[in-house]
Amino acid sequence: MEVFDRTQLKKLYRPESDSSNEDNGQVTIIGGSKLFHGAPLLSLKIASRIVDMVFFASPEPSLESIVQKLKSKLFSFIWIPWEDVDAYIEKSDAVLIGPGMMRYRSEKREVIRDMKDKGFNKKNLSLITYYLSRNKNLDLEGKKTREITKRLLTKFPYKRWVIDAGSLQVMELEWIPKCAIITPNEKEYEMLFKGKIPQKVHASQSMKSKRDDETGVASLPVSSNVERMAKKYKCVIVAKGPETIVCSAEKCMLVKGGNAGLTKGGSGDILAGLTVALLAKNDPFFAVCSASYIVKAAADELYKKVGTNYNADDLAERIPEILHGLLKTAL
Repeated sequence: MEVFDRTQLKKLYRPESDSSNEDNGQVTIIGGSKLFHGAPLLSLKIASRIVDMVFFASPEPSLESIVQKLKSKLFSFIWIPWEDVDAYIEKSDAVLIGPGMMRYRSEKREVIRDMKDKGFNKKNLSLITYYLSRNKNLDLEGKKTREITKRLLTKFPYKRWVIDAGSLQVMELEWIPKCAIITPNEKEYEMLFKGKIPQKVHASQSMKSKRDDETGVASLPVSSNVERMAKKYKCVIVAKGPETIVCSAEKCMLVKGGNAGLTKGGSGDILAGLTVALLAKNDPFFAVCSASYIVKAAADELYKKVGTNYNADDLAERIPEILHGLLKTAL
């Protein structure tokens, strides 16, 4: 498997000296909830450093007052009313959905899938599904996220999508638009694709079968599950980990680097925000490989100064400088 390196960054889109407003990308970020209002703000923070215009919409009305208080001091974006979200998706070059959106607190989806796997008949499944849907204590917010995710992904299948966090945990595979970028962590990957993300990959061995130490039975190549799902659903999957695997329907790439500081909350929101910003003017596979490499490089520079004692805000502040340096040395 090919390993991504900094020289490939020279292919990234760069604004022309005579470019004007909106020439260099517009993106819409959809996210946030009563519980998680910080996640989309991290995505906004980094995306606004890359593209000309960032639009932010949230299905949570109370988020507007928080955003307006923070906007002038910390961020450069345009808040849009929820009823106008469709129009802004249409005019955007790329869209991110999911950061901070509520997911199912119970494992309802997993329960139903397990029952299907165990051979429950349709009558029993429908009764149990009906009971779960009637339980008012069973995360109505998760249901709301699911409905929003389904409506937008199926209404705008031709747009460039990055699907992250809450949306990943409540969606169905059939909703994935062609060439969409999926950015799951280990738990989200298992929920969506019913497989595991490899924790360690060696470029020279990644496409070879491994033998299970306990059973003695040869398993599939460590990247094969990610590659197979990317081909099946014609999307780009980012299997995040110590060594990140990025697979499209045509190829896979290994992105090395990073450190344990990236396990902190918000790092994924930074990656999603940078990915959607680069996606506005670059190929999906290349955009997310570049974003992953840049985030890891920023994390490694922070590690040299403070070890793992940094957070997602530190990453967002460091990335523009790191990206500038990487682009200079990539030429």
